[in-house]
Amino acid sequence: MAAVAWARHGSRFTIAFEDTCAWLTARCAASTVAELLRITWRSVTGIAERVVAEAAGKTDRLAGLRRIGIDEIAYRRGQRYLTVVVDHDTGRLVWAGKGRNTASVTAFFDALGTERAGQLTHVSADAAEWIETVVAARAPQAIRCLDPYHLIAWAGTALDLVRRQVWNTARGGTGGRTATSTTLKGARWALRKNPDRLSEQQRATLATIQATNRPLYRAYLLKEQLRQIVAVKGSDGKLLLQQWLRWASRCRLEPFVKLGRAVRRHLSTIHNMLDSGLSNAIVEANNTQLRLLTRQAFGYHSAEALIAMATLKRGGLCPPLPGRS
Repeated sequence: MAAVAWARHGSRFTIAFEDTCAWLTARCAASTVAELLRITWRSVTGIAERVVAEAAGKTDRLAGLRRIGIDEIAYRRGQRYLTVVVDHDTGRLVWAGKGRNTASVTAFFDALGTERAGQLTHVSADAAEWIETVVAARAPQAIRCLDPYHLIAWAGTALDLVRRQVWNTARGGTGGRTATSTTLKGARWALRKNPDRLSEQQRATLATIQATNRPLYRAYLLKEQLRQIVAVKGSDGKLLLQQWLRWASRCRLEPFVKLGRAVRRHLSTIHNMLDSGLSNAIVEANNTQLRLLTRQAFGYHSAEALIAMATLKRGGLCPPLPGRS
């Protein structure tokens, strides 16, 4: 076996052909690229892995990290997850690893190193303990921010619990359907959607709930108030959150009383989020692209193949087209 200047090690294709294939793969499905270039889709994924490995060896993707977001994403049935890390300042996927536990987050910080971990200023994530414990131990100076999307999702879950309780009460425990129970059953999206996106029918449904079911409408207002707090941010947001916590504790709605306790447990990270305005929105956008990759390929048999494709598309390692500047 001899090394040649025009092909990568272990490849049956030229470097120019592989770079062209990788560029196309970053922009459309691997099956489409395979048909266009008259190769198998396994060859396409193999090319992507080789191109990414070579580019990663020449580029320090973890250099200069200051604000990062950490999240997980399911890539296959059977509770198969990836842990992903995104740079808030560039929007790039800088690291991905198999699993959703402390070991996967620890693997990222091992790759990052102690010196660069000490340069992190902000870390955004959900309230998962397996993320919080590792970040607190490996980057104690970093400001930890709770993702506001998860905070609003908690409020939406509490609202659904109240709606179901009210609906069961309206049915009278007999299993029958009444006009009130029918209205409540169809009111889920009217209660969950943002007010500026409501249809006329959904606005009428909310007006009916306001007039006939004060507990459920109170739950709706609690959810909306929490959403507005996230939108306001800063010191005003923290002041509104303090008032919201007092309201939640005396609202006589058990799901929101429990939510208030959960908010108090994570109050410091919520305050950090309100002060910095940091969220995992860019991480969720990255996860959406990863789900699209998975759908286009009808799933991946290995996490490594998906990581290579995701890094090619979202990690900034896609090569230019040969012959183009």
